[in-house]
Amino acid sequence: MAKPWKTIESIPTDEGVLELRQRDERDFLITVGGLVLMNSLANRSEVVLGQLGCKHLRSHPAPRVLVGGLGMGFTLKAVLDSLPETAQVVVAELNPVVLKWCQGPLAALTDNAVNDPRVSVEITDVADRVRRTAKESAVGRFDAIVFDLYKGPHYRTDSRNDPLYGSRAIDFAKEALNNKGVFAIWGENYDEGFVKRLRSAGFEVSSQRPGRGGLRHVVFVGAKK
Repeated sequence: MAKPWKTIESIPTDEGVLELRQRDERDFLITVGGLVLMNSLANRSEVVLGQLGCKHLRSHPAPRVLVGGLGMGFTLKAVLDSLPETAQVVVAELNPVVLKWCQGPLAALTDNAVNDPRVSVEITDVADRVRRTAKESAVGRFDAIVFDLYKGPHYRTDSRNDPLYGSRAIDFAKEALNNKGVFAIWGENYDEGFVKRLRSAGFEVSSQRPGRGGLRHVVFVGAKK
């Protein structure tokens, strides 16, 4: 019989109560408004997202990577495992309590990835961070942008004005990337409209559904030509 969930902490947000729950040493949930956002025992797609977003950077002398969304830190850990010690990784996380959880009860899940010396965390909206980078000098651009956000692209996305997945946002992401940079995005389901927008912006696009059987999420990869 499964153990009952214990709520470690809950805080109100604009989208409902955000909670961290635990029922075993490595068994955690993050929920919002009662909906499960993340499960520590089901993270295959997040790991593959980080790997695919950064595999081209293993031999890069000093890569810069932007990770949108911290979650439980699994994508960040996969990003770090794919990068040299000279890398710089910026994490844009909207809610400071998520950072606190990753530094506290969730830290052991990722070998405390969030405190890796290569990592800096900014409490900010990743869409704003991408726009700022796109408008700044080339010095601050990234070699990979990795979006691990619980709302991925879907068929109801505003094709032009969505701040994360619309055509304008995709153009900003492209401008925020160095040449040959990669834009990698987690999605709950495949979205043909989003793929078309990536291609229209000039990305070479591929996608994967990691895992076998059951519900498999999608990883979109756009390579800047």
